[in-house]
Amino acid sequence: MPTLLVFHEVDDVDRWLASPKREELFGPLGMTARTFRDPEGSNRVGLLVEVPDISAWQEVLQSEAAAEAMKSDGVRPETILGLIEG
Repeated sequence: MPTLLVFHEVDDVDRWLASPKREELFGPLGMTARTFRDPEGSNRVGLLVEVPDISAWQEVLQSEAAAEAMKSDGVRPETILGLIEG
């Protein structure tokens, strides 16, 4: 199962951390995500995501459901940077 390291900025870190949207979006697709925050207190956050396959990840990120979840969570989509293991 591929692992991704994803960084991005959010409007409100605490709101983003408390949101159930990640699990609602990723869980049914067999994806798991661990959350991380910048210890310096910036609005940068990260995810360690395990995905069944990269194409499923790319597909879900392009979906309307992902756009709605990002908007709800205050994610700044233009700041997303994803790295794949290996």
